[in-house]
Amino acid sequence: MTEILAPAGGREQLLAAVRCGADAVYLGAKNFNARRNAENFEEESLADTVAFCHARNVAVHVALNTLVMDGELSLLEAEAASIAESGADAVIVQDLAAAKLIRECCPGIALHASTQMTVHDLAGIRMLEDLGFSRVVLARELSFEEIAMLTEKAAIETEVFVHGALCMCVSGGCYLSSILGGRSGNRGLCAQPCRLDFDNGERGHALSLKDMSYISHIKELADVGVASLKIEGRMKRPEYVAAAVTACREALADREPDLDTLKAVFSRQGFTDGYYTGRRTPEMFGYRSREDVAAAEPVLKELSHLYTAERQSVPVEMTLSVFKGAESVLTVSDGINCVSVGGAAPEKAVNRPTDRELAKRSLFKTGGTPFFAESLDFSSDGESVLPVSELNRMRREALDQLLAERELPAQKPFLPCEKSELIKHKAPFVPKLRLRFETYGQTASFSEENILPTAGTKVILPISEILKNPEAAARFGDRLIAELPALIFPKDEETVSAQLEMLKALGLQNALAENLGAIRLIREAGLRPYGGHGLNILNSIALMEYEKLGLAEATVSFELPMAKISRLGGTLPRGILGYGYLPLMRFRACPIQKSGGCGNCPGSGSLTDRLGKTFSVLCSGRRYATLLNSLPLWIADKEISGADFLTLYFTTESPERCLSVYRAYQKNMPPDTERTNGLYFRELL
Repeated sequence: MTEILAPAGGREQLLAAVRCGADAVYLGAKNFNARRNAENFEEESLADTVAFCHARNVAVHVALNTLVMDGELSLLEAEAASIAESGADAVIVQDLAAAKLIRECCPGIALHASTQMTVHDLAGIRMLEDLGFSRVVLARELSFEEIAMLTEKAAIETEVFVHGALCMCVSGGCYLSSILGGRSGNRGLCAQPCRLDFDNGERGHALSLKDMSYISHIKELADVGVASLKIEGRMKRPEYVAAAVTACREALADREPDLDTLKAVFSRQGFTDGYYTGRRTPEMFGYRSREDVAAAEPVLKELSHLYTAERQSVPVEMTLSVFKGAESVLTVSDGINCVSVGGAAPEKAVNRPTDRELAKRSLFKTGGTPFFAESLDFSSDGESVLPVSELNRMRREALDQLLAERELPAQKPFLPCEKSELIKHKAPFVPKLRLRFETYGQTASFSEENILPTAGTKVILPISEILKNPEAAARFGDRLIAELPALIFPKDEETVSAQLEMLKALGLQNALAENLGAIRLIREAGLRPYGGHGLNILNSIALMEYEKLGLAEATVSFELPMAKISRLGGTLPRGILGYGYLPLMRFRACPIQKSGGCGNCPGSGSLTDRLGKTFSVLCSGRRYATLLNSLPLWIADKEISGADFLTLYFTTESPERCLSVYRAYQKNMPPDTERTNGLYFRELL
């Protein structure tokens, strides 16, 4: 059966979700969840919350879906232990260190892959299967056709967002909040700078999408086998949760949902299903207007009535015996738990004896409880009577006892993690330089003399650029690394695999992956995978896990401070992005697309923020676009520690500028332009 999965940012939202008919809720403990500013649930309240939900046949998924640093791993383990103790059903993770911990230490808890893992293709799902995941939360950017194909071919369950806010960036690939304000979305503290006014020359708020709503498509998703229909909104009001769950419940039952009320309680100039239908046009964009805010006020009070009372969702069977001279007994069972309550001895009836119909009138009044009576097995001598007040008392006591039985904690096992001493990594005093180019043309100013002085300098080029310029393979030889697209959607997987075979024919041996699916495609092609910054590596355990997956080396996240990079352990060679206009976002809905579509677009453009700063946007073959920072990262004159290599990440620079930057880095020179140090020399929240 397809479940409706609702957000629970706090106690009131939880009540709204459960009482309006959610089959499952997802929530965060106090740390390591992608909504750290929500109310969330402390260790003590988590166990009570799980017990409350389980008593009402509602599953609980706990989010541990942020990136973790080495100094937090012991706290992560403690939180995992408390989750196991609570009896929660599943844990949602992003970081491979968290996945390893749950897989090995919490064997009774299902492992779900967060949408923050940026899984949007079959190769990525296959990797999750190998890593012990039982469910994947698919990327929100997929169409119905893509969702259906992945669901059909996946050996694990799929979960799909059906309502709520849409991030502009593909989840897990956004660094806008961290680079502009030091508050990382990957660490649960996104400040949503994308909702501010970015102008593309034709319209404003070009980084703000309308809220998604697939509620009218819910039956289609259920019919193709999607296991879970997920509502976004752990930061939203309980009235929003109530309205969204109610609408989903109605749609799943083939009744007309009240989308007007749902729109009034929260929207950004309406809803969009652009990703679902594949119509990724400017109509998808919108922001929270004054009119939207004003529309919410009249409906809030009305919606609060939806969750004031218990929802009767748990069926019970009742048995009552009424015989003169013996204690009356009421037994109530939910199929697993069974309680019996004794009553007064009945008396001989003067008028009408207690029969099945009279007993049913009292015993089936289960309002105010989570129970409803499915059946009554009644036996009597046919001439005895029990007062209605006694029947009501027995019913109340029996249901209270049954609820107490159902709310007893059901702890899951927790196996303490095996502690092994981490090998201290020895990085060179001076990291090697490597060069990443957006186009082959940017290498025009580089001769062999320019590159060879630093022995073994590796060159990274997009796979499409190498195939357009096959001489690159002969020119750079085994120093060349082919960069796979950062996003490979389902229909492009076969194409990329075929391209990798062409590269092999050119003698290429190495390819760089920005996500799990790309690693698998590279391995299947018989090439050596290198890990890009998009893998979001922030800790030593994740480095070791990627080494097990076959990486030859990895670029750690540019959200990781230098002091922590220097302390990363393990043997896998690691590096950093050391120069460049950092890629802050990846989009499938293009923010620079004009009303006329993509026809006349040169494949690049820019956005201007409210402060007048310009951010370049690059298109990748009309598959996705990338937002670049307004200032280049420049740390040539800074002290670098812990990195085996440092990548100069060229994007929009001219060939001459690429060469001058390379020479400046060879000499550790300060910049000749305004720069940013990124996050390397400040503490990330």
